This record gives sequence, structure tokens and C-alpha cells, in this order.
Amino acid sequence: MNKIKLNKYDKAYLRIATEWGLLSYCQRKKVGAIIVKDRMIISDGYNGTPSGFENCCEDEDGLTRWDVLHAEANAILKVARSTQSCEGATLYITLSPCKECSKLIHQSGIKRVVFHNGYRDDSGIQFLMKAGIEVEHIPVLED
Repeated sequence: MNKIKLNKYDKAYLRIATEWGLLSYCQRKKVGAIIVKDRMIISDGYNGTPSGFENCCEDEDGLTRWDVLHAEANAILKVARSTQSCEGATLYITLSPCKECSKLIHQSGIKRVVFHNGYRDDSGIQFLMKAGIEVEHIPVLED
């Protein structure tokens, strides 16, 4: 697939991830993630509390609670509970992954990460590149 066509799909999947992030109950950041394999969405996720817990992501000081799962972790865990595999897939995410989630991305077999906004700490991105995972930053969503 040529670069122009790939970029067209990348932007479309990032728009889907952005919409998915709006489902988050978190007030500070609404992050969405989509996992795509063979041009098919195999999983999705947004940041939030684990299943069965109160949908409150911030504590009384407005800080993110320790038990909140990141969007990419939710998407990867959803695949783990299915018959799908992340092997060779692309992760589209609205915020670049933290270092903890980067380990999950690498271990899950995802081979490419496309993100919209950069997280304040880029050590997760540095880890992914060191692991040989293709990383692409698409800062502005336009056609």
C-alpha cells in the first residue's frame, strides 16, 4: 500500500480513536485506542476504571486514580479475552503511550503505533523504537 493511501487510513483510524476516547468518564484526559489488523478493527479501548468499578477516574484532588486503565491497555486486554491476536497489528491512539503501556504493546506483538498527541514523558515512545516497533506521529487530523 502506498504512503498516501496508508496515511489516509491512518487519519481515519485516528479519527475513530478520537471518537472512542469521548466515551471515557475521565475528566482530565479522554484517550481512545483502536487496534487494527489486516485493515480490520480487532479491538478498541478508552481510559477508565476496570469493569464493575465506579466510573470515577479522578480523586478528590482531581488527580487520576491509581486503578484507572489506559486506553491502549484496555484495547490489548480486550484482545486477550478474545480469539484474536495483536501479532503484526497497528495501534492507533490519541495520546502517545506511557512506558508501562509500551511494555504491553511490545509484548502483545503490535508492530506499529500511530498517535495523535504526545504524552509529556516520551520514554514509552523511546522504548518502542528501541524494540523495533514502527512509531508514527500524526499531529493534525485533516484530510
